[in-house]
Amino acid sequence: MDWVLSGLAAVTREVLLFAAFGFLVGGIDDLFVDVLYLCGRLTGRGGRLALDGLAPPDRAVRIAVFVPAWDEVSVIGRMLEAALGSIEHPDYRIYVGTYPNDPGTIDAVASVAARDDRVRLVVGERDGPTTKGDNLNALWRALRADDARIGIATCAVVLHDAEDVIHPAELRVFDSLLARHAVVQLPVHPLIRPEAHWVSGTYADEFAEAHGKLLVVRAALGAGLPLAGVGCAIRHDALEALERERGGAPFDPGSLVEDYEIGLHLAQLGFTGCLARVAERSNGPLVATRAYFPDELDAAVRQKARWMTGIALAGWDRTGWARPLAIFDHWMRARDRRAPLAVIVLAAAYLGLLLWALSGAAYWIAGVPTPVIDPVLGRVLALNMALLGWRLAWRVAFTTRNYGWREGARSVPRLVVGNIIALLAVRRAAWRYWAMLRGSAPVWDKTAHRFPESAAPAE
Repeated sequence: MDWVLSGLAAVTREVLLFAAFGFLVGGIDDLFVDVLYLCGRLTGRGGRLALDGLAPPDRAVRIAVFVPAWDEVSVIGRMLEAALGSIEHPDYRIYVGTYPNDPGTIDAVASVAARDDRVRLVVGERDGPTTKGDNLNALWRALRADDARIGIATCAVVLHDAEDVIHPAELRVFDSLLARHAVVQLPVHPLIRPEAHWVSGTYADEFAEAHGKLLVVRAALGAGLPLAGVGCAIRHDALEALERERGGAPFDPGSLVEDYEIGLHLAQLGFTGCLARVAERSNGPLVATRAYFPDELDAAVRQKARWMTGIALAGWDRTGWARPLAIFDHWMRARDRRAPLAVIVLAAAYLGLLLWALSGAAYWIAGVPTPVIDPVLGRVLALNMALLGWRLAWRVAFTTRNYGWREGARSVPRLVVGNIIALLAVRRAAWRYWAMLRGSAPVWDKTAHRFPESAAPAE
């Protein structure tokens, strides 16, 4: 019996040590970001601009909004109607990319296009689904053909999804900033469904901190700015540079996360990007893209797995590292790719807690005193508890700022929900990556979408 107890205690100690040091490294990494953010705020950087304080452009330019759509018959019509009724810009067109084998989506787009010539239906040559990059390339070819036919040069392309609520002032913000930056990203504010706030709210928590702090720090450091795939504008000359480099297709059809990759690639080509945190008015809500994200566990796992595969696994192979001396860029790419390792550490922590409970029960049944916690492990656990408290305070603060104190309070238990989603997603991501290594073509693994009953921006 003694050897069983000692063996169980040894295994528990090693598992907990691995998890504790893994958490410590990740916690210190996050702490550096927090310190840099605080320094930026203290020096007046990283704050909000006011919409009425933006310098107007010399002249209004034409902007194209690209909306790739596969099996979006339930939302695309309402999304287009809401956008056409609210966007405040004198010269824009919405290009919607569809597939020949998706007649429902084609009919829904065609119905709106028949009533408003600002909507351009584009039917691709191949059956779907392919990838978003492939769909976007079809839209790019249609835009180039239209510009050549009418003799007008479109200034920029804005990316959106079929479920997005486009802010009325979005194109005005892009108009003002595109003269200085080739890429402009607006914040993304996921909408929380009251009846499914535990899953949908995890996206609100993550994006509140990512687009309120992490991307702010990333932009301040001059590191490449990954795009979110929605609410982002790319200037025409930047897309032309990608088109020349890639032989006529600016969007990579072989990528699962073409939005993330294109931001990094443009930075390597010397194009500047910015995160535009612009308030509608003083102390008002931000000009941001709002949309419902998955609110069921299975759908959230599939989406998280796609992000893990595209960014942390396949993305590592595809994008590599930055220029040799671009230290901050290397750091940020390493952070992007730490998700699978973080999940392994997380799994080890849960396993360690289970083993600790089993070990304690075994010692109690045997009537033997429980061993004293290893001093090194004890110190690391204490540091981790302090870092966890710090991390939760930041999470609550950013979620509260965007969604109010009730959601801020819910963000603490939702951390466990997010952990469960990540644990389930890493297995799916690993299998998907393995299939890609064996030659499987990437496919658009989309989730079902909802469009809000009211398209008005929320506070």
